[in-house]
Amino acid sequence: MKRQPVASSAIHSVGYDADKRILEVELRGSGTSTYRDVPLTTWHFFMAAPSKGLFFYQHINHRFSQH
Repeated sequence: MKRQPVASSAIHSVGYDADKRILEVELRGSGTSTYRDVPLTTWHFFMAAPSKGLFFYQHINHRFSQH
C-alpha cells in the first residue's frame, strides 16, 4: 500500500486501501500500525483533520482492530 506523508508532529505518513478497508499509519519514531475495517468516511475525516495526531488518538487508535 502506498502511504503519503502528512503534516503532523506525531504521524509521518498514512495509507488507505478502500477495497479492503485497511488503514496504515506510520508514527514518528514508533513504526507502522495497520488497522482493519476502517470506513472510508473515517479516512476522509482523518485526512481533513487539522490535527492528524489528535484525530488518530481520539478516533482510530484502540477503536479499530490492529494487525
